[in-house]
Amino acid sequence: MNGKIIIAIDAMGGENSPYKNIEGVSLFLKKNYKKNDVFFNLFGNEHLLRRELIKHKIPIDKYKIFPTNTVVSDEETPLTAIKNSKESSMWHSINSQILSNSNITLSAGNTGVLFVISRMLLKTIESVSKPALAGLWPNEKNMNVVLDLGANVECDEKNLIDFSEMGAALYKALFPNDTPKVALLNIGSEEIKGTESLKKAHARLKEISIHGDFEFNGFIEGNKITNGESNVIVTDGFTGNIALKTAEGTAKFITDSLKKSLASTLLSKFSIIFSYFAFKKFKEKLDPRKFNGAIFLGLKGPVVKSHGSTDAVGFYHSVDLCYRIIKGDLMNKIKNNLSHINEDAK
Repeated sequence: MNGKIIIAIDAMGGENSPYKNIEGVSLFLKKNYKKNDVFFNLFGNEHLLRRELIKHKIPIDKYKIFPTNTVVSDEETPLTAIKNSKESSMWHSINSQILSNSNITLSAGNTGVLFVISRMLLKTIESVSKPALAGLWPNEKNMNVVLDLGANVECDEKNLIDFSEMGAALYKALFPNDTPKVALLNIGSEEIKGTESLKKAHARLKEISIHGDFEFNGFIEGNKITNGESNVIVTDGFTGNIALKTAEGTAKFITDSLKKSLASTLLSKFSIIFSYFAFKKFKEKLDPRKFNGAIFLGLKGPVVKSHGSTDAVGFYHSVDLCYRIIKGDLMNKIKNNLSHINEDAK
């Protein structure tokens, strides 16, 4: 993409805002100080934002403040938010893609409200009936894109096919030197297993893969998600959300158990000295802050959801994800991929 990348930030969304949000922006700018192609539209309490921006010495040519009056709370339901949030930092940050030339929106606020407002303001891409929530998971070779992670409890074969094309486009935008390899999450790898929707999606994806948008690897079982043979894992939101929470819980159990074991005896504590760098590398690989940021796919504009309780480092990784999404020309890649579905359907 040419020109400035303009990232709209709901600076009041999530815990400890706007402090972690602005610090996250500061970390991004420090790590990318040579890049002159990024600009931030910041939405929130003007007094608090200016104080934090001055504190972190963020250059004034890197941002514009849009004062807002209200904040969407974590307890608010999507229905009440639609009525009451039109002056909120979340609403205006999303709407800035229409009114202020923002390329992408980032918020750590209420997920349900963010999804509903995003869909209402930005609308879905014409051929997409259900937007999906995609996230990044580490694998043995690089990274997975996994979707849907909870936006849609029930999905038919068309939804799964749309998710496959959109997930492949996201993977290509983030990792332009790699090939998207799509697999459908199932209870077995054999073609005879699974629901009718999965079987129909499997047959259709084999046909569509001839366009070269992705390699199709068929079905994948849950215990193979992290082996790296496939890197775009597609499922319905019910299954995807359970898989996500299970993976998060398992990772926490392993790291917590390891810490307890290493601190249990004097000998194990002493052994840490010799294994410090190995344990540090292990901890960094599973640091959830590095994978902070879920992406709404299927809307006419991209929206990224940061975890509400993350810290400045986690928010920095979400900012970086936004930058890479626009730099990788995600929206045009999605449109190109989806056009192949429509072509084959004629």
